[in-house]
Amino acid sequence: MTIFHFALKRSFSNTTNLLLLTLFPIACIFLPEGEILPYLPYGYHYFGIILLFVGIRLTSIILEDRERGVVKRLAVAPVSYFHYLSQNLLAYAIILIIQCTVVVYGGVLYGQELYQPNALLLLYISFSFTSLALALAWISFYRRRGISFLIYMSLTFLVVLLGGLMMPLEMFPDLLKRIAAIFPTYWLAKGLDWIVFGENKLDFLLINGVLWLYTIVFVIIGSTRTIH
Repeated sequence: MTIFHFALKRSFSNTTNLLLLTLFPIACIFLPEGEILPYLPYGYHYFGIILLFVGIRLTSIILEDRERGVVKRLAVAPVSYFHYLSQNLLAYAIILIIQCTVVVYGGVLYGQELYQPNALLLLYISFSFTSLALALAWISFYRRRGISFLIYMSLTFLVVLLGGLMMPLEMFPDLLKRIAAIFPTYWLAKGLDWIVFGENKLDFLLINGVLWLYTIVFVIIGSTRTIH
């Protein structure tokens, strides 16, 4: 069994992962629309939060391997660390792409008003890669899964709130609006607004570009720190 296939199998190896990867995303499809806000159905805002949780759950498998000494044994194995890491990330990326596709086009089939489904799918994929890279960078600072996961989950709620996924950015004072711009969730919220109101495609490209910039930076941090 290759590292890629083994990573796919391990991703569904416990109940929590099964819920995050299957039931919770599907449930987002059926959540209703708000009377005024948000502009998209509730589930399509909450799905961004789920992607953050999925990212840390999947990358925690790599942290588990570090705890067990698997990463150290790669130094004497005929498998490079780069191959190990890339195969794991590729498996996780495919899972996230499938999740995003099911949520978006499942909503279309169910009759949800998603305005621009193709653009929404692209936005979710960009953000899912950012969440995966962010989680990879996060676990590179820890040696124990429990501590890493608990702190990450606590900070996630703060990032989600300040990023504008739980409440409109227009309600924030100017200072918090400026602070919010440093969080990836801010750009996801901006992207969701663009899906409904956006006309300038350059704005949408900018939003995705920022998310991919986050992804590149976090992957570099996560991969190099783990090696050392």
